Amino acid sequence: MARLVGHHVSRLADRLMGKGDVTTVPAQRWASRVVGMGCIVCRNLGWGCTPGVYHHIREGAGGGQRSGPFLGICLCPMHHTDGGPGVAFHAGQRSFESMYGSELDLLNQTIGELA
Repeated sequence: MARLVGHHVSRLADRLMGKGDVTTVPAQRWASRVVGMGCIVCRNLGWGCTPGVYHHIREGAGGGQRSGPFLGICLCPMHHTDGGPGVAFHAGQRSFESMYGSELDLLNQTIGELA
């Protein structure tokens, strides 16, 4: 019995900390609102609302992991994966952040604009 209770407490803690598969209706609604804004980098460059995908920020997450379901920004394919070093986040985080700002700065901007 204690093991079963411990398992449920652990899963609850994971949900609160944003770990594991926690696709919930509120998380889906939030991601939809974020993606609806368009790519944050394109908007900052004055290119308007470019369609994109929800990029889970990696700040504070371990290697190969992502942060919780509410910690994400919208990036177009070019700024997410396709643009190469200095343009796409996944082609080089340091060069991306030196050009466009840190993930946390972009997340803070996103939250501020949706609040």
